[in-house]
Parts: sequence; C-alpha cells; structure tokens
Amino acid sequence: MSERKRVVSVSLGSSTRDHRAEVELLGTRFDIERIGVDGKLDIAIAKVRELDGTVDAIGLGGIDVYLYAGSKRYALRDGLRLLEAAAVTPVVDGSGLKNTLEREAVRFMRERLGIELRGRKVLMVSALDRFGMAQALVESGADVLFGDFIFALDKDMPVRGLREFEAMAEKYLPDACKLPFQFFYPTGKKQEKPPEPKYPQYYAQAEIIAGDFHFMRQYMPERLDGKIVLTNTVTPANVEELRERGVRTLITTTPDFGGRSFGTNVVEAALLALLGKPWNAVEPADYAGLLQALDLRPRVVEFGRGAGGPGAVA
Repeated sequence: MSERKRVVSVSLGSSTRDHRAEVELLGTRFDIERIGVDGKLDIAIAKVRELDGTVDAIGLGGIDVYLYAGSKRYALRDGLRLLEAAAVTPVVDGSGLKNTLEREAVRFMRERLGIELRGRKVLMVSALDRFGMAQALVESGADVLFGDFIFALDKDMPVRGLREFEAMAEKYLPDACKLPFQFFYPTGKKQEKPPEPKYPQYYAQAEIIAGDFHFMRQYMPERLDGKIVLTNTVTPANVEELRERGVRTLITTTPDFGGRSFGTNVVEAALLALLGKPWNAVEPADYAGLLQALDLRPRVVEFGRGAGGPGAVA
C-alpha cells in the first residue's frame, strides 16, 4: 500500500473556489485540499495554527509572502504573519516553485505548442509574483508590458522593460509591502464580483495575456477575441467565462488535479512533502528534478470557434 500524505492550501480567496482531490505522485498518495477564508486574515492565521503538526505541508493561497524583482526579494507583512503561524509543518506560498514551473510553461508554449513568442505583444498583468514567467517571456523575445502598477494599484503606469520595472519596484515596494494585502489584491468575495472593464487599451493591444488570473479578471473587457491566456488557477466557471469572451487558447501553469488546476502553492507544498526537506533547504534543482520525474505539464484548453466549446489538449 502506497504512503499517504495530506497537503492543505489555506487561501485568502473565496470559499466558493474550494476543492479537494486525491492524486498519486511518484508512488505516494496525496489528499490535496483548498480551504478559502473569504479574505479574513485572522481566520487564515487560526487555520494555519490548527493544521500545524497535523498535515505534511501547508500552502498559502491568495497571498504571497515574497515578491521578486531581479535579484531582490521583498517580504509582505501579512504574508510573513501567515508563514510564522506554523511552528512544525512547512509552509510555502508557491514562490519557490514559480521560478521553475512557470519558466517551463513558457518553454512549453514555444517547443510543444509551437507558439512563436518573438515580437509578440504580451500583457503581463503582474510580474512581481511571477517574475520567472515575466523574465522567461522577455528572454523569448516577447514585447512585454508590465501591468503591476495598473492592476495592483489601479494607476495608469505601464512599464516596458525589465530594468525600468526593477527600478520602480525598488522605489515603491518597501512601503507597499507594509500595507494590508487586500489593498492591492482582490481577496474573498471580491474575487466573485463581475469584472469591471478598465484600461481596455492594454488588453486590446496584447496578443497574449499572462499572469495571475484574479489580477487579469478584475478589469477584463467583454471581448478577448483570439487572445492566448497564460495564467494559474482557474475553476470550470472561469474556463467558461474565458470561452464566452472569445479567448482562443488557455494555458494554466499548474496541471489538472481532480478536474481543475490547483495553485502553485499547492503543487509546491506537495513537492516539498515528497522531498522531506525544510523549505529553506530546498534548491531550484530539487524542484526541477521532481518536475522532470513527474512529467508535469501545463494544462491547455483550445476553445472552439463558435458554439463548439472547449476541448482539452495534453
């Protein structure tokens, strides 16, 4: 009988997105669960304390502990409070895996899907929480617009170029990291609100829209005809919403577990449980080796043109 491990994601996101799945990874059975607390940080902290010592790893969803720009790492005050709520069980926010998994997703687009990125206009709605993805897109020759200030702070400040982005991050992030996380990221019930279209010109100019789904959705226009969307966790309802808006291809960086893609924090928590190492002892090569052994691939949905609906592609 294979070993069993339990991984739980405590998310500041909406409880309507909760999900549970059983999967087998390299001979180990995993019970994977996502628990949303509807934006209530105090409840999330209490839940992490309750789970501490009773599960194999905890993921933090709907919030980041660390944001990255270039070689610099910035810690979010509220994220650290959650991280420090557990004394025994390892806690991860997905940032340790994003650099590996999401770079691989960009390579997968080029090599497996045949999507030419050189010269393609990309709207990266938030690079701070997905710097590996942003960097990989730039290295692939894409024309990337960094939308962090537009979509996180609701300021019409488009940034083009990694150096300009890193300089602005260094200027603004030390103070921004002290603010409550809900100030610049939709959590809880805000994630269920219909999109309020804003800054449509940046969506219209882009051929590819990349980054966190909640960031891209909050100001998403009615039509996204022919666009490629590269994002993270989506529910069946999110997939249908993108189909209705005319998206051509949806690529999620995390694989399909039990009918939907879980967040990067969940996948990182599962890999950490497999490694049996403290989080601060894990190297990028550790994750890269496991990803190769597991042959985890992005989830791809090619939408039919017209009434045909979506069909999944391996």
